[in-house]
Amino acid sequence: MKLNRTLIISVFIVASCGLAYELIMAALASYLLGDSILQFSSIIGLYLFAMGIGAHLTKYIQDEDALSRFIEIELLVGIIGGISALVLFVAFGFSAAPFRTLLYALVLIVGTIVGMEIPLVMRVLNQQQADFKELVSKVLTFDYLGALAVSLLFPLVLAPRLGMARSALLFGLLNAAVAVLTAKVFRQQLPRYRAIQTRGIIVLSLLALAFAYANRISFKAEQSYFGDPVVYESHSPYQRLVVTRWKDDIRLYINGNLQFSSRDEARYHEALVLPAMQMVAHPEKVLILGGGDGLAAREVLKYPQVKHITLVDLDPDMTHTFTTSAELSKLNQYALSNPKVNIINDDAAKWLETTTEQFNVIIIDLPDPSNFSLGKLYSVPMYRLVARHLAPQGKIVVQSTSPYFAPNAYWSVVKTLETAGLHTAPYHVYVPSFGEWGFVLAAQDTHFPIPQQFDVPTQFLNAQTAATMFHFPPDMARREVEANYLNNQILVNYFEQDWGNVMR
Repeated sequence: MKLNRTLIISVFIVASCGLAYELIMAALASYLLGDSILQFSSIIGLYLFAMGIGAHLTKYIQDEDALSRFIEIELLVGIIGGISALVLFVAFGFSAAPFRTLLYALVLIVGTIVGMEIPLVMRVLNQQQADFKELVSKVLTFDYLGALAVSLLFPLVLAPRLGMARSALLFGLLNAAVAVLTAKVFRQQLPRYRAIQTRGIIVLSLLALAFAYANRISFKAEQSYFGDPVVYESHSPYQRLVVTRWKDDIRLYINGNLQFSSRDEARYHEALVLPAMQMVAHPEKVLILGGGDGLAAREVLKYPQVKHITLVDLDPDMTHTFTTSAELSKLNQYALSNPKVNIINDDAAKWLETTTEQFNVIIIDLPDPSNFSLGKLYSVPMYRLVARHLAPQGKIVVQSTSPYFAPNAYWSVVKTLETAGLHTAPYHVYVPSFGEWGFVLAAQDTHFPIPQQFDVPTQFLNAQTAATMFHFPPDMARREVEANYLNNQILVNYFEQDWGNVMR
């Protein structure tokens, strides 16, 4: 009875570990290669395919060797799966090309080994004269329970607290612990028990050592990738934040993508905020969707007539970091601590559905539509929802990616706003860190007076620069593209294709 209980517990643990490696490698692919549905799906698909190969290979293992092979496989998946994330971080620091090859190789190897675990456990249990119906029922029940446990723990607890590298190593330690425990319980049936136990202790020791130094190693790898010293990094359930600093240049990266450089972010944020603010006679209530770094709020607060700012950002880690960090809060001029600013950590669409408030200016400073979860925030239904919260004579402004590098995506945003029943005024500005970047003004009316002056201090904008922003040269001219609906998410495809032609 004790033997069977040990194996059932092992099933729960190995199922948790197996799914964890799958989630970690899929998340790493999203973080480091771009958060696309294709990337995530390909990792999951390849992993499941590899598990099928592993299950097939178990038929070549003799019944009398099933127990010892199971223990050896646990040690093998513990060491390979455990160090997988750490190895991938180091590899990505050198180049993205070998990273891709190594990623898919590890997915194939780990998936194959994981696929061998459950068939071997079932064979060992069968050798213990377990009832077949009970055997199948218990194994599958604990297999699925283990998968459920890790699917909740990984995004909510492990990834934010431990990070990817240490999370993988933790599951590697669990795999190795299963091997050592199983070997001890079944030692009478293992002719080479001492050798197996020795290997188990060695693997546990190596994984524990790697766990202790994982953060230091991944930190060095990130410095190699980003080029500049990393001063802050975190994994939230929603995204991966990295802040770097070199001399006076502070940079924020989300999922490996540059969000701003302190040297030229004023160009971006002045262009995003000030034209809309100048076009509205009384911008007393302002809504910011996204903008958790507080830089857009900083520009809004320049206007003394502003009485209230509601900032809705999904990630509490983002807003907390830019509120509490001395260096980062100085950059946004302590905007997020201003009593006029009310921070709400929620999904923008969900929050808009729950409120009846109206705003004079709505600033949409969301991440680029690189995946379907973000693409829905650039859809016709979303913009119709936003428009319901726009006060009469109010203005909406949307950051809309690059009209030069991603022209189809940019003009799709324009088309989507117009399809939602809004009039638009597209414009662009050159930001050295990004290149040409695009924005779209939208409103219920057609009145978009180009500001002849700005009533607040500026670093970049004046009457001359504002006038040039609303003119598009031939190589950025409007294109005939489709609007973005929830049922097609064509914008995500445009975005991936456009930037795929640019990125190397």
